Amino acid sequence: MALKSFVEVHPDSHFPIQNLPYGVFKPGPGSPPRPGVAIGDYVVDLSEIASAGLFDGPILKNSSDCFHEPNLNKFLALGRPAWKEARSTLQKLLSSAEPALRDNANLREKSLVPLNKVELLLPIAIGDYTDFFSSMYHAKNCGTIFRGPENPIPPNWFHLPIAYHGRASSIVISGTDIIRPRGQGHPSSNSLPYFGPSLKLDYELEMAAIVGPGNELGRPVDVNEAADHIFGLVLMNDWSARDIQAWEYVPLGPFLGKSFGTTISPWIVTLEALEPFSCDAPVQDPRPLLYLAEKKSQNYDISLEVQIKPAGAKDSSVVTRSNFKHLYWTLTQQLAHHTINGCNLRPGDLLGTGTISGPEPESYGCLLELTWNGQKPLSLNGTGRKFLEDGDEVTITGYCKGNGYNVGFGACSGKIVPSLP
Repeated sequence: MALKSFVEVHPDSHFPIQNLPYGVFKPGPGSPPRPGVAIGDYVVDLSEIASAGLFDGPILKNSSDCFHEPNLNKFLALGRPAWKEARSTLQKLLSSAEPALRDNANLREKSLVPLNKVELLLPIAIGDYTDFFSSMYHAKNCGTIFRGPENPIPPNWFHLPIAYHGRASSIVISGTDIIRPRGQGHPSSNSLPYFGPSLKLDYELEMAAIVGPGNELGRPVDVNEAADHIFGLVLMNDWSARDIQAWEYVPLGPFLGKSFGTTISPWIVTLEALEPFSCDAPVQDPRPLLYLAEKKSQNYDISLEVQIKPAGAKDSSVVTRSNFKHLYWTLTQQLAHHTINGCNLRPGDLLGTGTISGPEPESYGCLLELTWNGQKPLSLNGTGRKFLEDGDEVTITGYCKGNGYNVGFGACSGKIVPSLP
């Protein structure tokens, strides 16, 4: 029989009992942050559940203080057995057949907080942030734009998951405004480089893995054990200033064109919740080296959508429909490759997938591809766009379609505001 919660959940909700994504919230002004899980239109205050002694399994009965922390890092460090125990406990407590929470009016009042009454915060303390480049379609399109169609993807791309180390301090929660960055751009003819507000501001449709237990310095993670080091996924928009990026990235790669802001969604959907939606990853040719060769190579069938609401407009326009399953390099290959040189990951580290583009033009995951670097402007309900303008708002959503329910991520949104004077 399908799981059913005593909490009413609309069929279109992203947060049924089959999901239970984790976040961190403040229930009111002046309240300290605390962990929670989303269900329907509510967030379950895990500090209240822990204080009531309801995390009584063999692992969490001695470690439930992790739910009295201002972020999820301590819980992430406990590893998959603790995560599974917490999930089974919460699914039982929230089920329609279990009276412990359902029939305890006082505890229910304290622990079930309406989502529209809370402030959602970054759910983790992010020590390090790495951004990969794992979509073959995105790599091919970018290479064609900048280098021509003869050899758009460099040979090394098919042998290893390419990435760069990003700036963790500028990762912000959904709903945070993004200030248009200033920087240098390509000089025209013999003039000095352009300096000023970015003229080619872009979004990037991404997702990001949240690292759980890390690894010791010098000890790589086996690719077939890498899933045990991944807690779950969030939506991510790695905003990009294409003109700044194009001028600076040779020879060392992204810097100021990326580090001004990265937005993530507030809810972390666990791998356990995503497991029913796993699917085969693309066949990799050539076969990867042994340390990247997986016994089971899988992605997830997650429908992704990007909408842009132009400045001053009433309505948004859908500009991208893509899917997580298009990624060439899997999450587990990304993590294993990240550690193969002995690099140590830590709980709360964020690993971005890179832009997730599909094979069709409508599935391209950024304006660079959709407008072909500004050569083919988009029409957003009659409003033209080559790149983002001040006042434009970008919203990314994603969900998996189950049998009568959705497992979703909520929204990842941000609005562009003018550069500082």
